Amino acid sequence: MRLHDGEPPAGPWRRATAGEVLDVLLAGLDPAGRTVVAVDGRSAAGKTTLTAALHTEATRRGVPCAVVHTDDIAWFHAFFDWADLLADGVLRPFRADGAVHFVPPAWRPRGREGAVEVAAGTRLLLVEGVGAGRRAVSALLDAVVWVQSDVDVARVRGLARDVASGVNGDAAQTEAFWDEWDREEVPFQAAERPWDRATLVVAGSRGAQAPGTFEVSPGPAASTAPERPGRTASS
Repeated sequence: MRLHDGEPPAGPWRRATAGEVLDVLLAGLDPAGRTVVAVDGRSAAGKTTLTAALHTEATRRGVPCAVVHTDDIAWFHAFFDWADLLADGVLRPFRADGAVHFVPPAWRPRGREGAVEVAAGTRLLLVEGVGAGRRAVSALLDAVVWVQSDVDVARVRGLARDVASGVNGDAAQTEAFWDEWDREEVPFQAAERPWDRATLVVAGSRGAQAPGTFEVSPGPAASTAPERPGRTASS
C-alpha cells in the first residue's frame, strides 16, 4: 500500500461492524455528555462511507447524532486554512449547548443559502473531512478515526467520483483540480500527522467488505485516555 509521506502502515487488521467501531470510539466517554468524533483521511479514502455507517448505527441506538462535513466549512474559503471556522463556528458552540447554526463566510456572497446546523439535544457530532483531526482543534475532539488508503486507489476512486458528479468540470479539469488539491493535501497531512492521534484506523482500500463492516486496527491513541471535554472525570 502506498501511503502519505511519513504515514506508517496500520495493522494487523480485524473485521468489525459499524456498531463495534462506534463502541471503540465511545469507550470511556460520558454517555450523557456531548461527544465529537473526527473522521479524517486523504481524499476519497472512504471517510463519507464510514461516517454514514456510524451515523446510522448511532441513530439506531437512539443516540441523537449529527454530521458536519469540512467541505462545507471550507467551501470557497481555502483548502485547509479553516481551523478557526470549525472551532469557533461549530465545535465550541456544540460544546456550549449542543446546538449549532453557522454560516461559513463564503456562503452568502456566493449565493449559497442555509447554514451548517446541529440540532439542540445532539449528543454525538461526527466531523468528516480531510483535516478533521488536525492539531489545532484536537482539544475539542474526543476521538479521531484515521481512514487509511492507498494513494493510487484513492486517486482513481476520487477522479471517477468527481467526473461522474461534474463538480469540477470535465475529466481534464477534474484531474487538474485533483493535482492542485494534492499539492496542498500531501504536505498538510505530512505536517499534521493526524494518524498519530487516532484512536482507531480504518482500512479504506482493502477490497470489498460486507455492507456495514470495516477492517480496523488500533490507533496510537487507543492506549491513552487524555482528558477531553466529553470524557468523565474518572475515566
